[in-house]
Amino acid sequence: MSFWNNIKEKMSDANDSLQKNIGQFKNKKFADASMAICALVAAADGEIDADERRKTAAFIMSNDTLKVFDASELKEKFDFFCNKLEADYDFGKIDAIQALGALKGKSEQARACIQLGIIIGSADGDFDADEKKAIKDACNAVGIAPSEFDL
Repeated sequence: MSFWNNIKEKMSDANDSLQKNIGQFKNKKFADASMAICALVAAADGEIDADERRKTAAFIMSNDTLKVFDASELKEKFDFFCNKLEADYDFGKIDAIQALGALKGKSEQARACIQLGIIIGSADGDFDADEKKAIKDACNAVGIAPSEFDL
């Protein structure tokens, strides 16, 4: 199996798993952490250009996995984290990591959130080093070893 086919298969499996489990995670902390990880991945290189922000927001709004949440509330929270990261990346990152930290000790929710971040990072076909670092930071915030996700 080629490298890209292997990645596509893993991402498909992760998305399937996420869709099966997300209904049980319908709560504010999970929604906030999910939008925080999406914003962190979008800003992984230190900035968020308008096109990247728009594409990530469109993915969030169209993703079947997140349909258990009110789309306008997700967009509002995603914009909140993006605005924080754009205004001051370091302080914005602290806010996003704190939102993720709310899932510490809730391993199923934390794993689902990390899987969502990986799906976002891989959506363009290039899961780059900056995006992997953002996911590693998120793993550390929720108390999960990045190695569990081959990072």
